[in-house]
Amino acid sequence: MRQYIRRSLQVKLTVMILLSTTIPLFLLGAFSFFTSARISEEKTKQTGMDALSRIQTNVRFITQEVEDMSIFLTGDKDVQQYMSGFDYDSPERERILTLTTNLIQSKAYISNISIYSINKTMPLHTQNIYFSNLSKVIEDWNISGKKWTTLYLANSTNGPEYTFSFLRAVKSTNNFEPLGFICISINVKELSGYFDKPNFGVGEGDLLLLDTQGIVMSGNRKDWLSRHWEELFPGSEPAAWEKIHGTFTYGRDDNKQTVLYQRIPDLNWTLVGLVPYELYTEEYRYIWLLTGSAVSLAAVLTFGLNLFFIRHVTKPLKVLRRLLVRIDPNEPIPLYQFESPDEVGQLVGSYNQLGEHIKRLKERLIKMESRKKEADIRALQAQINPHFLYNTLSSVHWIALISNEHRIAEMVGALSDFLRFSLNKGNDYCSVGQEILHVKNYAVIQSIRFPNTFDLEFDIDHRIEDLPMLKLLLQPLVENAMIHGMQKAKRRGTIYVSAVKEDRVIRFSVLDDGVGMPQSVLDKLIADTQQSMDQQPSVPFVSYGLRNVNERLLLHYGPSAELAIESQEDLGTRVSFIIPVKENRHENYDRR
Repeated sequence: MRQYIRRSLQVKLTVMILLSTTIPLFLLGAFSFFTSARISEEKTKQTGMDALSRIQTNVRFITQEVEDMSIFLTGDKDVQQYMSGFDYDSPERERILTLTTNLIQSKAYISNISIYSINKTMPLHTQNIYFSNLSKVIEDWNISGKKWTTLYLANSTNGPEYTFSFLRAVKSTNNFEPLGFICISINVKELSGYFDKPNFGVGEGDLLLLDTQGIVMSGNRKDWLSRHWEELFPGSEPAAWEKIHGTFTYGRDDNKQTVLYQRIPDLNWTLVGLVPYELYTEEYRYIWLLTGSAVSLAAVLTFGLNLFFIRHVTKPLKVLRRLLVRIDPNEPIPLYQFESPDEVGQLVGSYNQLGEHIKRLKERLIKMESRKKEADIRALQAQINPHFLYNTLSSVHWIALISNEHRIAEMVGALSDFLRFSLNKGNDYCSVGQEILHVKNYAVIQSIRFPNTFDLEFDIDHRIEDLPMLKLLLQPLVENAMIHGMQKAKRRGTIYVSAVKEDRVIRFSVLDDGVGMPQSVLDKLIADTQQSMDQQPSVPFVSYGLRNVNERLLLHYGPSAELAIESQEDLGTRVSFIIPVKENRHENYDRR
């Protein structure tokens, strides 16, 4: 994997940019999650405190109404008269019951109003009270002033139920002597209606009302009534809560929850809200899902955009690499058309300039090599004094004729024409007819040297005799066929020379019916002809002439003029090539 990343620039850039963008992105997502979770928790706490404030307002309103009602009753004339007398069935009794009944019916949270007179042995109850634990929560029946009791159990016509009461002392309006006290009992069930559905921002929780001793007076959990807070939540005594309001965390793991509290200063009661952490977990899960989705989507978009831009940037580099890897030394370097002012565009421009420079160097080298070979040939030709050689051969020719040595005269005449054509004043081109005549002169000389060895037949298209061609192409092929095809056959054979015009090319062919060669030797010979003259051939004394002809064809006519060699053992060999038709004798025939 590491090697693959190191080998590919695109993968390397992708990984680097992906890491440099996704890591900060995920860190930002984690920061956003924890920040959102903290803000959500703080918001929940604030919402809970606001809810406690609203409920505290309701509780204080109720308690204030109860206290105002008690003040109204203490000043009522019938109540004063009833509590001052000793008769239980006094005329005021019925009026008082009617008044208190109306008060209870108008206030659903009041369950009972009782009048305790020191002058009577039985209290006056608005409802029938069969049993009451009020005596257990009142330490001194000589009430002075006012006070709220703790929670106690009372059994009335509604059955047994928890209640707590407000007690106010009653004094005579005439002499201010104590007459007893009024007890207004609170319907805990009705009061709990204010605590049923506390809204703490993340869902349902628990809400409790604690008295001065930390006992649950009311709340939405009926099974917690009359139980001490320390019993429900050990180690978190309300007396240790120093502030008027605040929050803290209680419990661990699945039982962990946030505790919100507010004290009611005038009553010294405490409102407590409990928010289980599982409600936070649901909120956290939603925030995590939202944050994770946003970060994942951003990461995917970032990866896609990075990949798109990186591919766009590295595409020219990949194309350059592919072009450089697939360069054929025998072909021009392909150009890449790409325009951009950035560094990649400059690199592509440098590559194209390099290709053009190499192309010019190759063309210059080909010209120099061609000129060098031509110079070498001219230097060789210059070493021979043509006039001296022609005059000498002419003298030998006439002496042979005078001496009636006609075969010698024919041979010397053919040799003179052969050399005159070969030198040809340094010209590289001749007509097709001159090239054929040169082959015939060579055949005359060889037929005298090797009589009864071969016959030479020509099939020349008369339309091409005046067309120009590179000279000394056919004679080496005929020489090769005679020496390596005819002489090894030990029999008289035939060499066929043909030249045919085909469309815009001329096809030349030299065919012999000599010994031929096996396929393995033919493969080596073909490989030798494609090598330069400086390399050692694998088929000695055979491929030098063919290699020379093939190299001159490639230099002057290009790859399309390459020699084609075919041979079958004991049947013969065919060597052929094609050259383009040139109509103008003054046309530049060299391949540039």
